[in-house]
Amino acid sequence: MRIDKYVWCVRLSKTRSLATKLVSGNKIKLNGLECKPAKEVTIGDLISIQKNNATFSFRVKALTEKRLGAKLILDYIIDETAAEEIEKYKTYQAAQRHYRGKYHGKPSKKDRRDLDDFLEGW
Repeated sequence: MRIDKYVWCVRLSKTRSLATKLVSGNKIKLNGLECKPAKEVTIGDLISIQKNNATFSFRVKALTEKRLGAKLILDYIIDETAAEEIEKYKTYQAAQRHYRGKYHGKPSKKDRRDLDDFLEGW
């Protein structure tokens, strides 16, 4: 089975085209090596996915040709991500949440003027 299809089937990617882009952009590696989207996956392979500043690792337990439901994923992959990688990702998410509040969007013209007035003496 192709790595891009497998990543999509076990829900490590939202779409197959996104999985293909991630593999082509070297964000997904097979056994620690860069690969092409058509690279074949076998049982026991290690899939590493780069998300922001953390690397998540998954071991292939079984192969599937169909996209799985979320509850069935544990029958096909084993999460071998290190605890420090998970902590790095959580720290990144927390920093992004505090950068700009949820549902606030971009600053309004009034917000920019207030910020300019505040920073005027700097």
